[in-house]
Amino acid sequence: MKTIDLRALPAGHMLDTETAAQCLGVQKATLEVWRSTGRYPALRFVKIGRLVRYRAGDLLAFIDGRIMSHTGQMEAA
Repeated sequence: MKTIDLRALPAGHMLDTETAAQCLGVQKATLEVWRSTGRYPALRFVKIGRLVRYRAGDLLAFIDGRIMSHTGQMEAA
């Protein structure tokens, strides 16, 4: 599995669900469940017809928004 450096991509670069899941370190099915249930509203995606894409900048913003300094913060997130 090739690692993608999100910071090297333009913010508007679009990734498919499988690639976005790899970037987040989760299974494609997990990302699909999160999307359909709204588990993480901050994890934005683009819908074009039946296609779903994730912008590199949105994935980075989601990751940066999940940075914690201690486990007590997890309850508030």
